[in-house]
Amino acid sequence: MKVNFFVEDMLFFKYIGCSTLARMLCRKLRENGYLDLSWNSLSHDHDLVHYHTFGPLALMNKRYSRGVKILTAHSTPRLNEGNLAFSETVNHFYPGIYQGFDHIITISGPNEREVREMAPEVPTTLIPNGVDRNRFRPDAEKRASFRRHYGIGEEERVVLTVAQQTPRKGIYDFIELSKEHPDIRFVWVGGFPYGSFSKDYRRIEEEKSGCGTNVVFTGFVEDITAAYCSADLFFMPSFAEGLPMVILESMASGIPVLARTIPEFIENFDGAALFFENLDQAGAIVEDEPLIRQHAALSRPFTERFDIGRVADLHVHLYQELIP
Repeated sequence: MKVNFFVEDMLFFKYIGCSTLARMLCRKLRENGYLDLSWNSLSHDHDLVHYHTFGPLALMNKRYSRGVKILTAHSTPRLNEGNLAFSETVNHFYPGIYQGFDHIITISGPNEREVREMAPEVPTTLIPNGVDRNRFRPDAEKRASFRRHYGIGEEERVVLTVAQQTPRKGIYDFIELSKEHPDIRFVWVGGFPYGSFSKDYRRIEEEKSGCGTNVVFTGFVEDITAAYCSADLFFMPSFAEGLPMVILESMASGIPVLARTIPEFIENFDGAALFFENLDQAGAIVEDEPLIRQHAALSRPFTERFDIGRVADLHVHLYQELIP
């Protein structure tokens, strides 16, 4: 079975979730040796091409590729709102693009419902995002190293967020919560992958300049696993998601998660994560150390169902069903 992964991972795209997930899935499929697997091959001689992005290069490749063409719906119009400055223009093209694929992989219930509205005639299969539980795991040495690098004391409590700096990701609530709890360190890993085209770019930069000394914006970090290990609580204030890898990665690292009460989080992480509807609730949980410790014990075991090995097997089964 000859399969080509096509991912526009040049420049800033290499740091966004769909690219990192595609690389992880590709590595696992190659380890298992199930497939004759290529990455961004320009050859048209494949049984199936699995697209993880759909920019100009991917759409050009799709025109001349002969095999079955499937897309993982990492991106949908709902996720662009509050993320891109020109989201309305971009979102206009989604239905036509999605309707041109033979099959679409959705990653969560809300994601599936949105895709079905855009492309009701295209068959779908729900396969969640996966996490490499061997790479993302508790590590005391990494915890200490990351804290030393950013001047964080061993006894300080750390609330971590890993995300693009955009309104959709909840950066304003992150900043406000940090001001209300100056005794806690707040660390945001991630920057502006879209640069000045990011929603509210200038306003966010101004808001960041007014943060207290308890806040650290690291930008890109070389070893993201160390960032997770450094935290006592992972804070996910996003207003809309598909199935965020960062929650899976933090849980696999043994870190408890506090997430906004939105359908995609409730449907996927109920029973393991803590949830908040407003900043008063979030603040109360941030200060509740016994509750946080209780949920820390739930985090890593919960991710077994999302292990990348299991997710890779689900992809292979789907490929076998789709190839005549």
